[in-house]
Amino acid sequence: MSQPSSRQGLIDYCLRKLGYPVLEINVDDDQIDDLVDDAIQYFNERHYDGAARVYLKHKLLPDEKTTVRTNTTNSTGNSSVGITTVTYQETNNFIQLPDTVIGVNNVFKSDANTISSGLFNIKYQIFLNDLYYYGALDLLNYAMVKTHLEDISRLITPDVQLRFNKKQHRLYLDIDWAMVNENSYIIVDCIRIVDPSDFSAVYNDWWLKRYLTAIIKRQWGQNLIKFNGVQLPGGITMNGERILNDAIREIEELEKELKTEYELPPMDMIG
Repeated sequence: MSQPSSRQGLIDYCLRKLGYPVLEINVDDDQIDDLVDDAIQYFNERHYDGAARVYLKHKLLPDEKTTVRTNTTNSTGNSSVGITTVTYQETNNFIQLPDTVIGVNNVFKSDANTISSGLFNIKYQIFLNDLYYYGALDLLNYAMVKTHLEDISRLITPDVQLRFNKKQHRLYLDIDWAMVNENSYIIVDCIRIVDPSDFSAVYNDWWLKRYLTAIIKRQWGQNLIKFNGVQLPGGITMNGERILNDAIREIEELEKELKTEYELPPMDMIG
């Protein structure tokens, strides 16, 4: 099928593009499996449709709250060669995230101790007392007051300070864990890969199909290059180097296309 909906369907599609079954594609099945994994990983990390923004919530259990407030002790140095042994501690103030999460944007505040919460918050009072005067409410003044109150709220209860590395899958939260109630929820604004095993439409992505075809072609050329110039029965001469060079050129064009058309541009930092 020209619209693969499975891993094997994608492999068969790429092999047909390379000439199979008319031509014998000299690439081992294990090599193809590795290339599929590499292509999907590259797609997930760089393509706009390879990842999605999601909100994950995690219920903080009592034993987890105890764990995040403990320390891990480590030592370094070698006294046998005169290097002083140094002991240091690291707080286990992290929660484990799924392996599919590759980025974290924000963690919502876990408490509501702000000046604008509850029954007597400013927004509620303005709407309660002034909104019935249609036209009397100055929208500009209201927006400026809200902005000012948000600045004060951010100073009183700062945003959650976090650290995350996708190789560790640990979300470190530099907060006062004593202020976080047990069985409360931590809501994480994060980026999660689009797993093709859950969303089969990934296998039919136009760029991914062409990219996987190109890297299989490159592997084919690498496998044949040591037989370059060997003449087969019937006078056919093998030219693995030509296949390899064509594949490298196609890969360069596809990666350039990914950066210019399918990859999100980096965000500028202002301030």
